Amino acid sequence: MKLAIAILCIGAETFLVYVLMALVREGLSSSRKCFEVYFARFNPSRPRGELIRMIREDQGTNSRIEVGRRIALIALLAVGLVLPLHGQQVKSGPANEPAPSSEAVETNPQAVPDSVLKELDAMKRRIEQLEAELGRRAEAGDAGAVTEKVIVPARAVTAADPHGPDALLTPPVPPQPESPAKEPFAFADWTWLNGNPRTKEAAFDSKFFTPEIRADVEYTYDFNHPKDDTIGGSSEIFRSNEVGITQLGVGGDFHYDHVRARLMTQFGMYSQTTPRNDASYSRGQWNLADAYRYVSEAYGGYHWDALHGINVDAGIFMSYVGLFSYYNFDNWAYQPSFVSSNTPWFFTGMRIQVFPTEKLKIEPWIINGWQSYARFNGRLGLGGQILYRPTGWISITSNNYGLGADALGIPNRTRLHTDNSIEVKYYDHPERFLDKMAFSVTADAGCESGGGVSCTGNRKNAQSQIVAYKQSFLGYMVYNRWWFHKDRHAMTVGGGKINNPGRYIVLLPPIDGATATSGTPYFTENPGDPFKAWDISGTYDYMPSQYITFRWEFNHRHANVPYWSGPGGITPPGGNNGNPAATIPGWQPDLRNTEDRATMAILVKF
Repeated sequence: MKLAIAILCIGAETFLVYVLMALVREGLSSSRKCFEVYFARFNPSRPRGELIRMIREDQGTNSRIEVGRRIALIALLAVGLVLPLHGQQVKSGPANEPAPSSEAVETNPQAVPDSVLKELDAMKRRIEQLEAELGRRAEAGDAGAVTEKVIVPARAVTAADPHGPDALLTPPVPPQPESPAKEPFAFADWTWLNGNPRTKEAAFDSKFFTPEIRADVEYTYDFNHPKDDTIGGSSEIFRSNEVGITQLGVGGDFHYDHVRARLMTQFGMYSQTTPRNDASYSRGQWNLADAYRYVSEAYGGYHWDALHGINVDAGIFMSYVGLFSYYNFDNWAYQPSFVSSNTPWFFTGMRIQVFPTEKLKIEPWIINGWQSYARFNGRLGLGGQILYRPTGWISITSNNYGLGADALGIPNRTRLHTDNSIEVKYYDHPERFLDKMAFSVTADAGCESGGGVSCTGNRKNAQSQIVAYKQSFLGYMVYNRWWFHKDRHAMTVGGGKINNPGRYIVLLPPIDGATATSGTPYFTENPGDPFKAWDISGTYDYMPSQYITFRWEFNHRHANVPYWSGPGGITPPGGNNGNPAATIPGWQPDLRNTEDRATMAILVKF
């Protein structure tokens, strides 16, 4: 045992002498290169420890002096190590001779230089200050606790000595976390936009599911007083002089581990009126109109954290063509102009949303067709959206559709359509009674070609007979909105105009129960049939909460041909005869060129 202790003492002293010699050599050849010293601290509020960088105030001390101090410190450590080891040895002599007392082996304080003692005392005080600072920061909830930085001279680690003593002191470079990509369009509040919900926060949310509930109940007074209470030419209002439930939707968004899905039901009038404008389900078997009737949105997809986000969704999703939303709560007006009311509200297929920046979205579509559950013929449709919002007061949208063969039973007739909108918030003073003003402008153009129609104009043969009629669509709409008293009140004035020869986008009036599949002889959609119309509306909204809107609206609409329901209505005596494609002897629907309506609605969204 004695021999082992003696060997341990000799080994410890030999090692310390070697370290002292290395420090002397370093002092003679060291440069003034500096490095940082790091201490580790564990923070229980985080799953990982932290590196604390410490700074000395005397960063410019001469390197040789610092080396000398380090030599003195090592010498002190040597004395502290060797003496206790010697103190543990048993002196040669009688076995019952007591070991020397601890006082006999105490180090003489005068053997330590004053400069070293001062240095140790200064370091002790500095460590106490740092510990106190860390304690204060921990109590304040600051997990960073990054303090000052200690700069001490160090010998450069050369290729010949890559593992020298200084290499052990070189701190690891802490990993720098990548800056997360900013969420698209999150840099501004977009609740002022037409076609965008104005709710600023969800009533309830969780990591897995964000529910959504919508209710749209309205009463419309038609000044034409149709005796069958049936309103035509609208995709939002369908009956008059009675309270009607336009839509009741229950659903929400599912999101977990980058997987996403959305479901929104549609009970009420939408479940009957929206499918009747789609003729695609008539091709083939299975009744898709009934299968999808009660669903307005149903899709699933995945999100990638590339660029500023990439989403791929497949199913039934909302269309953006026409600016207005399918849900009236989101809009500035209840009855939109023709550019919105007559263009698609939904698509069935796949969309790919790519956000190259936080201000830009590029979204291609691969879809069954123009507002269709299925294909009209043997070809899919292609389209897409480009959405650009450079600042918080402007939004620019371009939607485009093409290649789809969307006339049932005419496989060589294709459709092109472009829809472009700009929305500008040109006044924003929340501290004033009139606190906000904004306008929107939308312009659409499109055409069909093939199957007896042409995009460029009427085509004639050698005998000057028209063999292909011009079939096109041109329309626009403009709205301006004013908000008052911290957005509790708002007024909107707007309207638009369309020209649609061939009537391929004009909504078919439900005469005798006619649908897009059956057609009706009382309002034809033949190539070259003219249709020009314009409208104007005024809307007042009272919004005591972000989740509800009380709306009053007046609409005036005019067409160059009889189109709107008149006092005699559009239902045959005794009800529909079951064959809307045939004429009924002795009966004609009552159609008028003008329609005036007043609507009152309660709109809810959670």
